Amino acid sequence: MSVSPALADLSRLYQTEFVRSARAVGVLWAVCSLCFAIIQVVVLVQPSWIGTADTRHQGAGPAPPSGTLGLFEVCVESDWPVPDCRGGLSSLSPLPSFQSVAVLVGVSLWAVWTSVLCLCLFRFCSAATVYKICAWLQLTAGFCLALACLLFPDSWESPEMRALCGDSVGSFSPGNCSVHWAYILAILGVLDAAILATLAFVLANRQDALLPPDAKEGEDGASGGPSYYVCVCVCVCVCVCIGEGHPEHLPTTM
Repeated sequence: MSVSPALADLSRLYQTEFVRSARAVGVLWAVCSLCFAIIQVVVLVQPSWIGTADTRHQGAGPAPPSGTLGLFEVCVESDWPVPDCRGGLSSLSPLPSFQSVAVLVGVSLWAVWTSVLCLCLFRFCSAATVYKICAWLQLTAGFCLALACLLFPDSWESPEMRALCGDSVGSFSPGNCSVHWAYILAILGVLDAAILATLAFVLANRQDALLPPDAKEGEDGASGGPSYYVCVCVCVCVCVCIGEGHPEHLPTTM
């Protein structure tokens, strides 16, 4: 059955608009993935996961300490304009009570930056394969970050928290403190990772729709061929190189 020229032109026009919209959404997804990776760095290094509440001291005794706390350091306000901080990311040693949380955030940071580096594979692999690899990496990042957000309140019963927030501190009870913007940003990062991973899977499925039927058959026949495994092997090599070449980016539990 022959197709009329007008119908063929209309189909070609829809195909062109479909390609343009898919590319635009793909560029937006890549930019958001880069922003998410930067947010992960901020969440890891900032000592603003929790801090003292803004309450006025009443009584004749000394005023309780005021400051903020992160995964790697505790900062207490002093008479100087700069707060007095103990610890830091330069020592690569998280606070003892938050070592597991720091490890999970570090793994999440590694996964999301690996997904950003995997964007270079668009020159060598099919777009659908790259989108799926990045989607699984972003799901891993979101899962580790979600676990870190759940374990962080459970670790509040620690000497650092008691010194800053009082003796009423307990698991999931911050005492005289309250959560600050870095912890809220980590929770938003979990939602961001879920949205980006879902969008990557959708874009991967749309790439198959952009191909004509004859190309789809060839793609299906080669889906388990050398090109697919080359892309996966390159991605695994990138992950291994990042993990072995920069082990200091991941906090240790020792």
